[in-house]
Amino acid sequence: MGWGRGEALDGSETGWGRQAEPAPRWRALLDRARLGGRGAEHPDVDHHVEESPPPPEPLPRRAAGTGWTGRAQAVARPADGSFGAEPAYRVEATYRVEPAYRVDPRYGGEPAYRAEPAYRAEPEPRAEPSWRAEPVHQPEPGYPEPEARGRGIASVESRYALLDGGYQPDPPPVESRYALLDRGRYRPEAPPAPEPAPAYPTQTEGYPARIEPARVEWRAPEPETDVERAAAVLRRELGGPRVLAFANPKGGVHKTTATVLAAATVGSVRGRGVLAWDDNELRGTLGLRAGSARHARTIRHLIHDLAQIEILEGDTLLEHLDDYLRHASDGSYDVLAGEESPRFAQRLDQFTVKRVLELLRRTHDVVCVDTGNNVESPNWRTVMQAADQLVVTTVPREDAAFSADWMLDLLHEVGMGELADNAVTLISCPTPGRTPLQDDLERHFATRTRAVAVVPYDPALETGSSIEYHQLQAETRQAWLKAAAVMLEPFTR
Repeated sequence: MGWGRGEALDGSETGWGRQAEPAPRWRALLDRARLGGRGAEHPDVDHHVEESPPPPEPLPRRAAGTGWTGRAQAVARPADGSFGAEPAYRVEATYRVEPAYRVDPRYGGEPAYRAEPAYRAEPEPRAEPSWRAEPVHQPEPGYPEPEARGRGIASVESRYALLDGGYQPDPPPVESRYALLDRGRYRPEAPPAPEPAPAYPTQTEGYPARIEPARVEWRAPEPETDVERAAAVLRRELGGPRVLAFANPKGGVHKTTATVLAAATVGSVRGRGVLAWDDNELRGTLGLRAGSARHARTIRHLIHDLAQIEILEGDTLLEHLDDYLRHASDGSYDVLAGEESPRFAQRLDQFTVKRVLELLRRTHDVVCVDTGNNVESPNWRTVMQAADQLVVTTVPREDAAFSADWMLDLLHEVGMGELADNAVTLISCPTPGRTPLQDDLERHFATRTRAVAVVPYDPALETGSSIEYHQLQAETRQAWLKAAAVMLEPFTR
């Protein structure tokens, strides 16, 4: 193909342009086949001249989702059987990538391709626990189910709740079987009033029912009486044997009576382990007023056999010592009687009194000692030094009170001021009624001793005969119970 002047189909000369070169025969046949027979109508047309290409045919539409719709069409061979032009194959349109789905024109323009959401990976199968959760219990009407979440207890969920990854909501509350009746459809004329049930919880709107624990209401105990408190004090442990010394240099101040009644009171509460000893040097009467006279043995016989008894232990010691003791009628306390002979006082020296007290401490918890009137004797001072509690006995009289006050001064002088300060003043009323002097004595000895106790008059003690604790009036026994508790309270545990 070259450049030059060309001619048009009608023979006119065209301008400068690209001239067509002679085409081979198969090219002419191909052009004829493309023109579809249009060349036969113009035989004088020079087929050697290259014609302008026909307009492109529209691309075939895709009928299905295959991408290709047309097929190659071949040109039929000439009738003369000659080979003629080669069959012309129509070039098919280039394959177009169709969108993943056809956009519906009714919904306007949407993106050509929408990414599918990613599917969650299924969790690995979890081994089913050996135990199976019990089905959720539906509460009966009127008895709400306990709320576990309110007290920090995890509610029972399905065994697949963890695998599902979701939250199991609480079951809906069960309505009362009378709900339809209450809503107005039907209502009885006289519905029964519900019985109060404080033990069951009330339903709170919006929250599951909850059962409150049983309320234990604490109430302060009733204040115990002074008598009950005193008896409780006497029942306590004393932390070892205790010696109570009843002293006053003045005679006739109920010293022996106080010793016997104190031992009887403590013994009636504790049951055993209490002894009353008559250590009066001048023929004391304690052995005559207390205890049964089953034998005539006294402190003199005990001292005579003291060396053989001291070496004994346990039950053997109790059995041998019992041969020298007397017993109260009710068995609540024991009595060690004093010697009637005044010449025996010379044998009660300091060393012997200590041995007797040591022996009695081994067998009894409380030893009440009725001291003599001679404050200068070694016997009296030895008992004061060994005493755990001093009890100053007196009556509402000036001479008795003066003697007791003087004895307290003496104890301070000899170095036993602590024993005097911790003493208990016991005022015994020999007559019924209360005298003005008694009030003055109570105020005075309250400043000198630790406590002051007052015991009332009792007609059973007026005769001076045998003292029986159960024959006393109730008021008298209660007063002695309080007085004995005051004496032993510092030692109780």
